[in-house]
Amino acid sequence: MRTPATLAVVLALAAGAVLPTTPRSEAPERVATESTAASSLTWGVAPSSPDGPDGRPAFEYKLNPGARLTDYVAITNHSDQPITLDVYASDAFTTQQGGFDLLAATEKPVDVGAWVTFRTRTLTVPATSRLDVPFTLAVPKNATPGDHPGGIVASLAATGTDEQGNQVAVDHRVGARVYLRVTGELRPALDIEDLAVTHDGSWHPLRGGAVTAEFTLRNPGNVRLTGRPELTVTGPFGLARRVEVGGSLPEILPGDSYRTSVRLAGVPPLFRLQATVVVAPVAVTPEVLDPAPGTVTRRAALWALPWPQLVILLLAGAAIWLVVLRRRRRRRQLDRAVASALAQGRAEGAGSRPGGALPAEAGTDRRDTPNDTEGDAR
Repeated sequence: MRTPATLAVVLALAAGAVLPTTPRSEAPERVATESTAASSLTWGVAPSSPDGPDGRPAFEYKLNPGARLTDYVAITNHSDQPITLDVYASDAFTTQQGGFDLLAATEKPVDVGAWVTFRTRTLTVPATSRLDVPFTLAVPKNATPGDHPGGIVASLAATGTDEQGNQVAVDHRVGARVYLRVTGELRPALDIEDLAVTHDGSWHPLRGGAVTAEFTLRNPGNVRLTGRPELTVTGPFGLARRVEVGGSLPEILPGDSYRTSVRLAGVPPLFRLQATVVVAPVAVTPEVLDPAPGTVTRRAALWALPWPQLVILLLAGAAIWLVVLRRRRRRRQLDRAVASALAQGRAEGAGSRPGGALPAEAGTDRRDTPNDTEGDAR
């Protein structure tokens, strides 16, 4: 397991940290300040020639397996007193924050850091002086093709105090990067792993929510790569398509990984969403890679329930239902009132006639006929 070289109990990084990721336009020399035992001690490390620093931003080589060369590193003491430093090479790795760092001094390098050797590991640099120190880089015959990143370090062991006031050993390091490209077949590739997509809804009914895609980019190839991730979110049937391009990735070294995320705002909550993450890897340098790395794509579905809209819809539905209920109740009350009035009117009409006799039918004549009169006289 790789141990970051920035643990406070082991290292105290000064003047912007060891081997920081910096633009190539910056000065190639890295300078550290010793801040505990001797705060006035400062020193720098830079690529050099036998006659002094040559302006290279890093040690960059392209060599065949089995190749061997001699180069120089300038160790400059900016202090007014001599300084004794430990000089060595180590392997590089990508930190969790996307930085470029070297193995801790206690870890043995197995790659380019093991291929660089010095005549002596410890040297003393006089006050306000510079030593142009030679070293040998010997590439093994069985070295694998591709990039082998590392660094050359000048470190000073000292003592410091932790937050509890305890004395701890501290290793102050400053160095210059080494980028070795071993010739052979290149396999540039990035892969997306552990994709997790979440939706953060908004309670404002007219605003969309935010979709966040978090994922790990792993470099399974043999070339250091970078790129820009792109997140696309669509609703059912491709509706409401939204796209967000993330920031530039740091250089991801071969065999290492970097976890990052892309956040896309203003996504309508259309119940079921489709999120697509795309990364097109590119070389860290302006070179054109052959073969070109393929674009990698990962998809994930997620739920985005429109809770504010559903609440408003439920409230509107409840209000409409109450209005309908009230109208039905009023209609029933009116129907009952009309029926009651009709029944009462019939009852009152029937009760106003004596004996309850029915009225004579219209057009009926109750006069006796002559035959009836004669029968009565007899």
